Amino acid sequence: MTAAPAAAPTARATATPLAGRGAGRRPRRRGRAAPYLFVLPALLLFAVFKLYPIGRSFLLSLYRSTGGTERFAGAANYTRLLHDPLFWTALKNTALILAVQVPVMLALATGLAVALDSRLLRARALFRLGFFLPMVTGLVAYGIVFSVLLNQEYGLVNWLLGRVGGGPVPWLTDPFWARVSLGLALTWHYTGYNAVILLARLQTVPAELYDAAAVDGAGPWAAFRHVTLPGLRPALLLTAVLSTIGTLQLFDEPYVLTGGGPDNATLTIGVYLYQNAFKFFDFGYASAIAYALTVLIGLLGLIQFRVLGERP
Repeated sequence: MTAAPAAAPTARATATPLAGRGAGRRPRRRGRAAPYLFVLPALLLFAVFKLYPIGRSFLLSLYRSTGGTERFAGAANYTRLLHDPLFWTALKNTALILAVQVPVMLALATGLAVALDSRLLRARALFRLGFFLPMVTGLVAYGIVFSVLLNQEYGLVNWLLGRVGGGPVPWLTDPFWARVSLGLALTWHYTGYNAVILLARLQTVPAELYDAAAVDGAGPWAAFRHVTLPGLRPALLLTAVLSTIGTLQLFDEPYVLTGGGPDNATLTIGVYLYQNAFKFFDFGYASAIAYALTVLIGLLGLIQFRVLGERP
């Protein structure tokens, strides 16, 4: 009779920790699910407004609009791209802007970043703000401003050229000058933005590297070549990739300035896509152009990462 009461407390003592462990697991499981619950609204919005349009666009690229009805065409829209002269004209114009305007803009941005980082420059914050402000300007707004400034008859630029003895330049009505005008507008708008990115990276380059280069007898150009440019490599890669993507998607500036003219001289892939979708209502072909552009952006991005990326 004395042994039985002694066993009961032992059973209770061993049961109590088990119960405590089981009760402690439930809040932990709920806590693990909490991050997913917080992320769920963003995932739903991403699925509805990003994933669904992307998938729907791919399905549209497999259909062709004939007589107001959509008919399945398979890869016919992609085959049509290969034989469409306007598509190749738009691709050539876009490639020309990419090959000429983007390197010039990045070179100016690099020089501007070095100048804005110089200790000899006073009121550096004011200059940085001034060069960055064009990026704040709306695309359509500054496109309209440039179209007024470059107008052949009453534009301010031609008026200033006339004051110094120059003749009027057909900025927006001649194919060559229309491309020049588009390049000037893009350079004005995006150079300061890229310069700020490069400046942020430049300020992380240790000053000891410049001191060591000076001790070794390196001049300003040698220090720029062997210290500044290697230090700017990650930022140069970033700005090159962003500029490439932006150029391949270029739409607002050529549409507002010239509408893709004159004689399709400023017709870009973005403008041609817009014309097929919202002017001719050929959404299947426009979707095929969009996917061809996506593949092109991916290939150029990989090439840039291979060329400008970090090397072991």
